[in-house]
Order: sequence, then C-alpha cells, then structure tokens
Amino acid sequence: MKNKFIQKYPLVWSKEDFFIKIYCSIPNIATGIILTTDNSTFVIDPGDGILRDLNKDKSAAEILEISDIFISHGHHDHVGGVWSLLTYLSVMKKKSGLNIYYPKGCVEIESIYNAFTQVYSHELTYKIKLHTIVNSKSFTRKNIKIKPFKVNHREPSDDWKSTVEVPSLGFKFTYNRKSICYGGDTAYCDSLVKMANGSDLAIIEAGAEDEQSSELHMTRDQAMSIGETAKEYFLVHVPE
Repeated sequence: MKNKFIQKYPLVWSKEDFFIKIYCSIPNIATGIILTTDNSTFVIDPGDGILRDLNKDKSAAEILEISDIFISHGHHDHVGGVWSLLTYLSVMKKKSGLNIYYPKGCVEIESIYNAFTQVYSHELTYKIKLHTIVNSKSFTRKNIKIKPFKVNHREPSDDWKSTVEVPSLGFKFTYNRKSICYGGDTAYCDSLVKMANGSDLAIIEAGAEDEQSSELHMTRDQAMSIGETAKEYFLVHVPE
C-alpha cells in the first residue's frame, strides 16, 4: 500500500481489531466511512448512500450499535446521509444514545438535527447529543482517543471571484497504540502534515481538479507527500 495510489472502493484497513472501511469518497457525490473495534462502532462523514452501504456489511443489530458520528465539514457529499441514518436508527428502535461531533459553525448539521427532531420528536427512541468542536482538545470514546484538528478547506464565494473558509476538521483516532489520521477535505496545511506524520494509516484527500496548487483541495502530489510520512496511506476524494 505504501507509495501506491489506490482509488478503487471500498478501501479497507485493519490491525487486529482496529478496522476502518471507506465505502466511497467521491467529490460532489458522497463519502462514507465506518470505523470499528471489538466494542465500538463509529461513522465518519455519512454522505448519501451510507445506510445502503452499512446494510450490505452489518446486521440491523450491528447498525444500532453505532454510538458516535464524526463530521469533518458540512458539504452535502459528507453529510447527505445523516437524515436517513438517524431515521433508520429510530425506526429500528435504537435505545442507546448517539453522539454527533462537528466543527463549530457547521450549520448544516445543526439544521438537519433541528428539522429531524421537529419531525420525529414524538417517536424518537434514542437521544441525540450534538458536540460542537471548538478546539483541538483530545477526548476518548469507547477506548479510542480522538484528536480533532483544524484543516484548511474553502469554497468559492457566491460571486465565484474569491473563496471563503468552510468550518472543517480532521480527526486522528488512536487505539491500542495504532493510529488513523483522517484529513477530511482540505488544501495543504501544516496541521494535517503534523497529524499524518507517523500515523499507522493516513487518509488523505487529493481533490484538486488539476496539478495547480489550490485553496480548495490538494493535488495528488501534495497528498502523496503527506501520505508518505505515514506507515500506510490511502488517497481519497480524487476526481473521477
């Protein structure tokens, strides 16, 4: 895997019981990732189709064990499946709580949550707790250490003459001395360089449309230069 460009989905990596599967990461279409250990089930960036993909791999009982959702940013290709996943968990009578972690200023998640609870509050079987991430302080869930870090993702302004910042995060997950660094969508930035370095797996986006340096995404060369500082890496979010 080292020094090899990989784009065919799904992408799977595991070390003992530390497992991650990237169902897809296609710009402007969808991203969907599941991370598990023997006693934890996390979903990262549940884009459109995440419920269909989970259903191919997991039983209903296993899907109900999802305890935490991590959002890198609010673009539709990263949050498009949130509503259907939340609805499924309610229809299937999930009892345990669900945590959703997202960057401060990500109005998409707050809007989805507000609309969802307004529609389904009379029948929700589980509690949803939103966690706004405002700094890079580490925390632990299900024996997994999570280190959020700010990345540099931007989008065109309304007049397409400049770019504006998108509230965006990467996450580093550490379990049993193994680490996975997920950068989300970002241009080249020092925080991602630091977090990816030495990781057991780095998941690095290479979403630039061409090899010109961009404020929106990384080129393949930029992404590979970061990925090569980890023990193994995947390049994702590559234009088709």
